[in-house]
This record gives sequence, structure tokens and C-alpha cells, in this order.
Amino acid sequence: MPLHITKIAFGSESPATLRAWLESHEGEARLTTRYLPKRAAEMEGGSLYWIHGHRLVGRSPLIGFQETGQGRFWIRLQPRLIAVQAKPKRAHQGWRYLEGEDAPSDLGEGEADDLDAMPRAMLGELTRLGLV
Repeated sequence: MPLHITKIAFGSESPATLRAWLESHEGEARLTTRYLPKRAAEMEGGSLYWIHGHRLVGRSPLIGFQETGQGRFWIRLQPRLIAVQAKPKRAHQGWRYLEGEDAPSDLGEGEADDLDAMPRAMLGELTRLGLV
């Protein structure tokens, strides 16, 4: 089972705007990071799971990592967002590893997460309390 990473969808107003940003890239989307993950080899076939609103909302399959030539690295992603069963996840800086057995399952085509129907303020409060 591949290793994954998690990252906050910084600057994204919603999962929909994150999806639009990803899909605006042709071929691959890139994020910059200061350090190459020590466990990069284990991430072959893995994904970057996006955190939005203190929960995992989707994933983008990893293509790999590449040096930028300026002392940093690109996290190379397929330019798509695959919706996942929402799972609580605290905010953090940078990226963190996510073991395969801890990763949420994908939602089917046209399937919606029950949490999406909940009013945003209520969802925020329940998330803050650690109930969702």
C-alpha cells in the first residue's frame, strides 16, 4: 500500500475552487516545497490528500518530485481532484505523511458526502469540537 501526504488547500475558498485550480493546469500541477520527503520512494502510486475546513476533502494522485533548480522541490500532481469520504484532519504547516490504511475512501461518481449538505457554520462548530 503506497504512502500518501496531506496538505492544507491554502488560498482555496472551497473544494470547488481547489478543483478549478488543479484543472486549470495542463499535464500536471506543481506545488513548491523546501525539502524532498525522506520517504519519497514509498509514495510511488500515492496521492496528496487536501485538507479544507479541518477535514480531508479530496486527493490528487502524485506524479513524483522534481528539483526546481533553486534549492527547492516541486510536488508534481495529476491535475484533478478526486472526492473522498470527508475525514477530520487538523491543520498543519507544510505536508505530513498519511499511511495507506488511514486514507479515506474515494466517493463514487456523482456521490456526495453527507457533510456537504450540512450548514457551513454547523459543520465548522462540529469539526472544532472533534465530532465530525
